[in-house]
Amino acid sequence: MIARLRVKFVLLNMAFVTLLLAAVFIVVLRTTQTVLEADALRDMRQAALEPAGPGLPGRRPGERRLPCFTLRMGARGEVIAAGDGWYDLTDEVWLRELLAAAAQQGGEQGILTEYGLRFCWTGAPGRPAVTFADMSGEARTMGALLRTCLAAGGVAFLGFLAASVLLSSWAAAPAARAWEQQRQFVADASHELKTPLTVILTNAELLRVGPDDQAARDRFTASILTTARQMRSLTESLLELARTEDGRTVGTMERLDFSHLVREALLPFEPVFFEAGLTLDSKIEEGLFVKGTVGQLLQATDILLDNAQKYTAPGGTVTVTLERKGRGCLLTVLTPGRSLSPQERRDVFRRFYRADPVRSREGSYGLGLSIAQGIVSQHGGRIWAESEADGNAFRIRLPAL
Repeated sequence: MIARLRVKFVLLNMAFVTLLLAAVFIVVLRTTQTVLEADALRDMRQAALEPAGPGLPGRRPGERRLPCFTLRMGARGEVIAAGDGWYDLTDEVWLRELLAAAAQQGGEQGILTEYGLRFCWTGAPGRPAVTFADMSGEARTMGALLRTCLAAGGVAFLGFLAASVLLSSWAAAPAARAWEQQRQFVADASHELKTPLTVILTNAELLRVGPDDQAARDRFTASILTTARQMRSLTESLLELARTEDGRTVGTMERLDFSHLVREALLPFEPVFFEAGLTLDSKIEEGLFVKGTVGQLLQATDILLDNAQKYTAPGGTVTVTLERKGRGCLLTVLTPGRSLSPQERRDVFRRFYRADPVRSREGSYGLGLSIAQGIVSQHGGRIWAESEADGNAFRIRLPAL
C-alpha cells in the first residue's frame, strides 16, 4: 500500500510539474514570437517609407534588422522593386508570383511559408505596395529557443523527478509508520485478548460438561469472572489510548493547582506502597499552576506511581518531586532498580511493551506509559525516562502558568 501511495504521489507531482513547465515554455515561446513579429513589421514599414522619405524619427535610412524589399505596380503594369541588395530583384516572374501569393492570401499582413517570407501591405492610398522580409533569422531564433526550452525542460523534469522520488519517501514515512503501528497494534491487541479468551472458553466448556463438585463449578465461574474483568480492563485501556492518540480530551481545560493535584494523587498510593514493603517519599513545591484537565493529569500521575510500585526493587524508596524549571513544572518519579538501556527508555512508551515480561501475569498490559504520553502531549508537555545511578527517573514537564 505504501509503495502504491508513493507511486501515486510521484505521478501526481510530475503531472503538475509537466503542466507547469509546459505552460511556462509556451508563454516564453509565444511572447518571443510576438516580439519578433512586432519588430519585423516595424522594420518592414520602415523599409517601405525609406524610398519616399527620410524614414522614422530616430532611425537612419538603411538601419534595419531584417533584409527587406518593397514591390509596387507601375502605371504600365510593370513591377517596381526597391530593396537593400539582399535579394535579386531582376526576376520579374518571381516578383509577380510573390505579389499574386500575397494578394491571394488576403489580409494586411501574413506569411508565405513556401518562400520563407513575411509580407505587409504598405504604401499610400491608390498606390498599394507590398513589403517582404526574410524570416530565416526569426526561424533560427525560434528554433534555438525551442531547443533551449526542451533541454531545460528535460533537465528540470529529471531534477523534479528525482526530488519527487526523495520527497515521496519523506512524505510517505509518517503513513508507513502509522501503518506499521496499526498493524503492530492489532497484532498485540489480538495476542493480549487471545489468552483470556482461551481461559474463558476452557472454563465455560468445563462448566458445560457439568462437574458434580460444587467447589469445581465455583472455581470455574470465579476464573471466568476474573478473566472477564481483566479483558474489560484491557478494553478500557485500549479505548483510553485511542482517545489520547486522537487528541480527544475528557473534560475542560482550566487553570488548576498542579501541586495540590500531585499531593492528592499520592494519598491512595501510600498504603499500596506500604503493603508492598516500599517507601514513598515526596518533595512538592507549592503554588505551581498549569492549564489542563484534572482527570487526565491525575491519570498520568497515577500511571507513573503505579509503574513505580510495580518495578521498584524490593525495599526501595520511590521519590516524587515537583518543582519549577524555567517556565515549566517538572514532575519526577525516581524508581530504584535496574537501570534501563537507551533503547528500553524509548521502548517503554510503546504500546504493549513491558521491560519485565513477567508483569503481564500481574495485570500489566504495557499501555500505561503510552496513555500517559498521549495525555501529556495533549497538554503541550513532554514525558521521558532517564537512567540514574541507582534506578530510573520518569519525568513530566508541563507549561506553568
